[in-house]
Amino acid sequence: MDKKVQRNFLWIALLILGTIWILARHNRNTPYQMDNGLIFGTVYKITYQYEKDLKEEIEAALKRFDGSLSPFNDTATITRINLNEDIVPDTFFTNVFRRSMEISQETAGAFDITVAPLANAWGFGFKRGTFPDSARIDSLLEITGYTKVKLSDEGKVVKQDPRIMLSCSAVAKGYAVDVIAQLLEKKGIQNFMVDIGGEVVVRGKNPKQERWRIGINKPIDDSLAVNQELQTILQVTGVGIATSGNYRNYYYKDGQKYAHTIDPRSGYPVQHNILSATVIAKDCMSADAYATAFMVMGLEEAERFADAHPDIDACFIYSDEKGGFQSYFTKGMKKYMP
Repeated sequence: MDKKVQRNFLWIALLILGTIWILARHNRNTPYQMDNGLIFGTVYKITYQYEKDLKEEIEAALKRFDGSLSPFNDTATITRINLNEDIVPDTFFTNVFRRSMEISQETAGAFDITVAPLANAWGFGFKRGTFPDSARIDSLLEITGYTKVKLSDEGKVVKQDPRIMLSCSAVAKGYAVDVIAQLLEKKGIQNFMVDIGGEVVVRGKNPKQERWRIGINKPIDDSLAVNQELQTILQVTGVGIATSGNYRNYYYKDGQKYAHTIDPRSGYPVQHNILSATVIAKDCMSADAYATAFMVMGLEEAERFADAHPDIDACFIYSDEKGGFQSYFTKGMKKYMP
């Protein structure tokens, strides 16, 4: 190699090393912003490494999302569809609808966004219901089922029965997390955590330059959400995480506990020994939907499904015969354990 080539090679090497050093120094000096607030009736906490605070943009995005998928919003897209208005849904709604239909099919209807009339009847929906009898449940099952609704070629929602109502509460929060994660990524942000009501997306490293630490709560009956005792802690990055459980949204009637997870196939609240399901997936929308499906399936069916799908990992906390807590982890889940 002649001296001229050597000099050029040396200059290129120095330039590369200098660029790496500048970027590393910039990354160390860029502060982590921490925003929090209330949205969708829950708390959001967002931590990200960036030069300025983006709370205003984040809340504007969440407000647009609420205007699409919140059944409590009288002008939201989903409300107008439930009222059978002739509209073409926005992208937020369409993305959730399409993914929901895919997961409904995969889980044989354990996940189903047409469960809204049943959830309302049992007192867990967006309309107040009265405690239903078996005849009422049978009549509601006639207007429940993901195969009874689809998108037309024009992108409109087509229902087999106008009484069919949709609720995306079991998937929308996870998708909202994905939406904010995408907003941050478009800004070039590499290190962040988005947490909306316990549904999470993490990328890069935390302020300590480590993987993000995400706790899984012990599923202790806690309707006021004051208990923060942890069952385990996961160390993760580059994933979406969601947990579904029956230990916060429930009520007792005549000595019987009724939890908010409704089996769309039977029409009744589930009575399994599985107390919570935590799912790790590539995106939080999918993790959210699968976590709900697993709570409907019960422990044995959920274990079989999770083990047969290597693209997701899961942790199930369940009660044993003595009332104690036991945990089941898929093989892939163990790599996230400390």
